[in-house]
Amino acid sequence: MNIDKFKHQHVDILGSISTLRNLAHAGAAQHATEIARLIVAMSSTIKLHLAVEDRALYPALQRGTDVELARMGQRYQQEMGSIARAYDAFSRRWNRPESVRRDEGGFRDDANRVLRMVHERMQRENREFYPRIEAL
Repeated sequence: MNIDKFKHQHVDILGSISTLRNLAHAGAAQHATEIARLIVAMSSTIKLHLAVEDRALYPALQRGTDVELARMGQRYQQEMGSIARAYDAFSRRWNRPESVRRDEGGFRDDANRVLRMVHERMQRENREFYPRIEAL
């Protein structure tokens, strides 16, 4: 299975997280418009990424002959549910500049918690899951 498009989406999402971190450090209130715009863009990428995983990657693993990899895929898919819900709440809360300006500290706290979860999950996929799939 070719997972290059998944890896490319990870690069895009991780780049957006890095940019958000830099904007927040430079002053979330001052960069609220850029932050909100980036959250909206990143949300589209994340939703597309998750949809393709759910509709193509995980079902392909379930149909495959590697039982251990199928179980791993099922575990990854189940774990992603809570992370996706946390990100969805984050993106709905902070997708408008006024929200970021009104509660800069809340934005930073939420971003640190939620974006760290997304970042760590993607890094784990890059280290453990995708190489295993590519080895097939």
